[in-house]
Amino acid sequence: MSDEELLKGMAAGDQASFEALIHRYHAPLSGFLQRQLHDSGKAEDFVQETFLRLIKQLRDKRTPDNVQAWLYRVSLNMCRDYWKSAQFRTDQFPLAEPPDQRDVSPSVVELAERQETRKEIQQSLESLPEVQREIITLRFYQDLKLQDIADIVSLPLGSVKTHLYNGLRKLKSRLRPEKGDSDIRKGGKQHEHSPR
Repeated sequence: MSDEELLKGMAAGDQASFEALIHRYHAPLSGFLQRQLHDSGKAEDFVQETFLRLIKQLRDKRTPDNVQAWLYRVSLNMCRDYWKSAQFRTDQFPLAEPPDQRDVSPSVVELAERQETRKEIQQSLESLPEVQREIITLRFYQDLKLQDIADIVSLPLGSVKTHLYNGLRKLKSRLRPEKGDSDIRKGGKQHEHSPR
């Protein structure tokens, strides 16, 4: 069944349609929120709240045109609201004043992955501007289409493409081996005296 058919069923009170829609989007949404929040418990709370807001939307006779984009947009807005909240500061720094700069040490999730490349990518991703990080995460971790991402982050498609390109370029430069970088800057003769 299409998302539209499931939404119609949900609006009519069909429990099977609701369960099918949750089955379709629960895991991807949960994965997305865990990457954003680095807290599986809070991510699950946000997933549940997102689905509750969808039910309320349908009860108010306001059916989303693109439910996938709507779910991601609502959950992303909840993350943004949380990051601005006093609760976030309390969760991050329960016993101390927050540091001036953001903590860039690897999160528990990253350490658990135990793969150097993944950790490097995640650390580099965290250092990007928020909008670029969100777009890259939605595109490559959630496998969403660019138009859907544009709907989620409320930006024109062209801006999404620009942010994606710039973010990937920054990631590439941060992940590129430093030896190759310095050799290129010295004149591009890295192949003549390359180490064995």
